Amino acid sequence: MGIRLPSKIHNSKHVLKLQSLLSRNQTSTVPKGHCAVYVGEIQKKRFVVPISYLNHPDFRDLLYLAEEKFGFDHPMGGLTIPCEEDLFIDLTSRLNSMGVM
Repeated sequence: MGIRLPSKIHNSKHVLKLQSLLSRNQTSTVPKGHCAVYVGEIQKKRFVVPISYLNHPDFRDLLYLAEEKFGFDHPMGGLTIPCEEDLFIDLTSRLNSMGVM
C-alpha cells in the first residue's frame, strides 16, 4: 500500500527547486528558457528566473521600476531590478505556485 504525499509537500519540492535556481552563483550558466536578473537596493544578488515570468503583470511592474531607475544603462551589465530581495523572492514564489513557468 502506497502513501500519498500531501500537495503541500509536493509544492514545497517545487519551491525548493525554484530557490535552487534563484540562488545560483554568478559563475553558473543560465539554463535555456531562463534569464538572469540582479535584485537589491544596495547590494545586488543574482537570480535566475524562467523567461515566462517576464510576461506576468506583477513582474512587469518590477521591470517598469527598473526602467525608471536605470533606463537602458544597467550598472551590472544585465537586467537590474531595484527592489528588496525578500519582495522579489515572495513574487517569484507566488508565480511558481500559480504555475507560471
